[in-house]
Amino acid sequence: MGKRSSQRRNAAMLDSDDTDSVSSSSTVGTENMLVSGTEEVQLDKESLLDQCIDALYEKRGSTREKALAAIIEAFNSTLQHEFVEKKFVTLLHQCLNSIKKGSAKEISLASHAIGLLALTTGPGDKAQEILEESITPILQALKSGSEASKISSLLECLAIITFIGGNEAEETEKSMQTMWQVVHPKLGSNVVAAKPSPGVITAMVSAWSFLLTTIDGWANDLKNCQESITYFSTLLDKDDRSIRIAAGEALALIFEIGKFYKFSDEAKVSSDSSISKEFTHIQGLKAKILNQVRDLSSEAGGKGSAKKDLNNQRSSFREILDFLEDGYPPETSVKIGGDSLHVTSWSQLIQLNFLRHFLGGGFVKHMQENEFLHDLFGFIPNRKKLPGDESRMTTSDKRLFKSPNSVVNKARTQIRNKQRMMSQDKNAGHFAVGLGDEI
Repeated sequence: MGKRSSQRRNAAMLDSDDTDSVSSSSTVGTENMLVSGTEEVQLDKESLLDQCIDALYEKRGSTREKALAAIIEAFNSTLQHEFVEKKFVTLLHQCLNSIKKGSAKEISLASHAIGLLALTTGPGDKAQEILEESITPILQALKSGSEASKISSLLECLAIITFIGGNEAEETEKSMQTMWQVVHPKLGSNVVAAKPSPGVITAMVSAWSFLLTTIDGWANDLKNCQESITYFSTLLDKDDRSIRIAAGEALALIFEIGKFYKFSDEAKVSSDSSISKEFTHIQGLKAKILNQVRDLSSEAGGKGSAKKDLNNQRSSFREILDFLEDGYPPETSVKIGGDSLHVTSWSQLIQLNFLRHFLGGGFVKHMQENEFLHDLFGFIPNRKKLPGDESRMTTSDKRLFKSPNSVVNKARTQIRNKQRMMSQDKNAGHFAVGLGDEI
């Protein structure tokens, strides 16, 4: 009962709709509270995350959603290694419970939190456990509804946990096949598939391509390549620019890892007519794709066309055209603090873009401090800044702990209000509980 009571008290901080009377002001343990003359309350990150974990047990969905949002913000702003060591299993299982029974919004948040958990742990036993425990709930959630944001988040989560926790090519290919079936479902004779939204198609192509960067020898199966190339070629004709760009990059990746030139010689000497036929078909598809890419690299803007989106498309397809025509790889440099990260292949560019999109505001922090990402990109940042110096806090840290709209400050305001209500009750002759008391 004591633990459950503690969970309810901590969850109240994250639930702005909670108007129940408060019988104790020990919402946060006294060791994590510093009350000044102006009732200022300072919460450290571990305390906040503990309260968020407690809030994930609450029945009210909005409370769980706020807790998950706070967990995501905390994991983006700091590498939570110590917290993960202590609460890894609890956090994973509560996020999986949210995926099993939550709203579309809660599922999206929980999926993102699990992906961040995997990125924080890095490869190893924990990442394998995340993949093994998460795969079935994710598959069930993918089948249980068609909300675009939910499906996209689940696909991104599946990509991240497979990328980090998958040890065998078979595991990766199974996840890729799952993604493929989101837009190409296996149907019975009386079943009509819902048409996937542009956002879901883009998410699927990006997640699928992200995992493809990890599989050696995938392109040795010419029939497999032919199916994928054909589909992505059809996507180049879609109206949505995000779909076209994702499909174009997926095609560039396939031709980068395919090394189809070796099949040219094999087709000439092989007595297997199927090799020659499939290789010839792929060459024909490449000729068609070159024409599509050439058109998209110089497309004129139509009515209502966003100039930035159009420029992004032109830039992307010029790089794809240079690669398909002349073999020039993409060259991209990204500033990370005072350092620069350089990538010179489609595999690395797709990995970089996917992780940058997934991490959002936490990308720079993770690139500076996450050893898994250092190893992935061969990136060595400058000396890490010393902790504890507020003047050196990152923008995300300041947003989490200093902004008036931050989760911490909102929690602090709610504590203040409840303390004020208690003080008024005390002055009126009602009950009062001291800061150090426990229930």
